[in-house]
Amino acid sequence: MAPMARMSLVLGVAMFAAACTATPEVMPATPPPASIGPTADPAPWPEPPAVSDEELEAPVAEAVGRLVAAGLTAPPDAEAVAAVAASGDARLAWILADLLRLAVTPDAEALLVDAFARLTGTDPRDPRFGANSWLAVSNLLIGWDLPAPPGYREHKAALLLQLDPGWEPFFTDPDSTIDWRVTTWGGVFIDGRPPGSAEPCVRACIPALDDPALTSAAEGDWYPDERIVFGIRLGGEAVALPKHIMEVHEMVNLTVGGRRLGVPYCTLCASAQAYLTDAVPDGIEPLVLRTSGLLSRSNKVMYDLGTGSAFHTFTGRAASGPLREVGFVLEPVTVAVSTWEEWRAAHPDTRIVARDGGIGRAYPDDPLCGRDAGGPIFPIGPADTRLPAQAAVVGVIDEAGMPIAFAAGRARAELAAGGSVGFGDVVLTEAGGGLLARTVDGAALVAHEAAWFAWSQFHPGTALWAPPSSRNALEDRAVEPDTGRAEPSEGCRELLDAPG
Repeated sequence: MAPMARMSLVLGVAMFAAACTATPEVMPATPPPASIGPTADPAPWPEPPAVSDEELEAPVAEAVGRLVAAGLTAPPDAEAVAAVAASGDARLAWILADLLRLAVTPDAEALLVDAFARLTGTDPRDPRFGANSWLAVSNLLIGWDLPAPPGYREHKAALLLQLDPGWEPFFTDPDSTIDWRVTTWGGVFIDGRPPGSAEPCVRACIPALDDPALTSAAEGDWYPDERIVFGIRLGGEAVALPKHIMEVHEMVNLTVGGRRLGVPYCTLCASAQAYLTDAVPDGIEPLVLRTSGLLSRSNKVMYDLGTGSAFHTFTGRAASGPLREVGFVLEPVTVAVSTWEEWRAAHPDTRIVARDGGIGRAYPDDPLCGRDAGGPIFPIGPADTRLPAQAAVVGVIDEAGMPIAFAAGRARAELAAGGSVGFGDVVLTEAGGGLLARTVDGAALVAHEAAWFAWSQFHPGTALWAPPSSRNALEDRAVEPDTGRAEPSEGCRELLDAPG
C-alpha cells in the first residue's frame, strides 16, 4: 500500500473511533464495545512483568527508531518488531501499544499482539482486558503502571506529530507533567481556530463555542422540559447549557456574572466542569480553552489557545508550557446537572444558549447516538469496582483536600425520601434539580457530576458515600439516561445499524 494511501486509511479508521467527537460525520460506524473495567467480582489482574532500568541496547534502540519513524507511512517492520519482542525489556510494550493504535490491517495487529505477548508473558486476547487488541494492551499497561522506555517522549512525538503537527508545543516542554504513556489520540485533531471563530475546523476537530448567543428562559421554550442542562450560577446570573449542544462543542467560553469561564464537557467521562479563565497570573491574557484531540485515560486534554499550555482537564492543573512553569491551577466553579424544567423553575431569570448557538447551526437531539452506553471506549486500566464504571457520581473535594464521591441516583432518592446525604464535613443538597455541596457550616463547595470510572481514576483515594440502607451494597445503576430522552435521529440510526 502506498504511504499516502495508508495514512488516509489510518485517519479514516481512527476517525470512526473518535473519542470526544460529537459531529455525526465522525461518529463510529459500529456500536461501542462493552465495558472494559473488571466486573463486580474481577479476576486478579496479572502480575506485571519485570522491567529494566538500563539504557536500550543499540540494536534494540535502532529497531524502535525504525518503527516510530515509519509510523503511518508503512506497515510495522516485522524484523524490528521481532527485535523488540526478543529484547526482554517490557518497557517497550508502550511502543507496541502506540503502534497498535495506528494499525489498520489484521496482519499488522496480529504481529504486534504476538510481540506484546512474547515481551510481557501475558496474552492480551483475554476479553476481560478489552474489546479489541489496542484497548486490551493499553489497559494491561495502565494496570501494571510500567515505566516508559528511554526516549519515550521523543518516540511518542515522532508518531503523533505525523498525525497533527499542532501538538508539537505539548512535547517541547521537557518538564511537562503530561504522562505520555496514557496519553493517546482521540481520533480528532486540535482545535486551533482563533477566538470567536464560528468557522468549522479545516481538519476534523471538536469546535469550541465562544460566547454563544443566550436567550431568556421564555425564549428557551424550544428545549423540552425533561432534557438535561448543565447549569451555572455566578455573580447573580444563571446560565443553562443544553446537553446536546455541549455534546457537539465540548467546550464553551463565555461570560457569566461578569467573569470569564471555560466550560469543558468530556462526553467520555460524562463530566461537565467550569473554570474561571480570567483569574490568571500577571501578564497573561484571559484564557481561551480549546480541545486538543488528545486523551489521557479517556479524559479530554484541553489547552489554552494563547499560551499553548495543556491542562489536566479533570483537575484544572496546567500540565505544560508557560502556565505549567508557574504552577497555575484553574479555579473551578460548580456545575449542576438538572432538567431544563427544574433549573428554570429554580432560576426564572436564567438564560439559555440559543437554539442555533448563535452561529446558525442545527443540533441533533442525540449527537452521540448512544456511543457510550456500553461503557468506556478508551483505555482506563482496571476500574474501581465499588460502582459500575459508568455510574453517575457527584464529586467533591472537602476543605481538607479529601475527594468524596456520592452516587448521584442514590443521593437524589435519599433526599427525595426526606433523608440527608453527607460524608464527614460535606453535605449534599438538591436545588433546581442539581446536586450541590456545602460544608456542615454552610460554606459552598465546588461539585460536578462525572462517571465513576473517571472520578475514581483521577482521585484514586476517593471516599464513597452510600445511603444508610445500603452500606454493604454499593451497587448503583449506570449513568441515568435523560428522562424522556428523544429517540436517535435517522442519521444516528443509520450509523448504529451500519454493518460492522
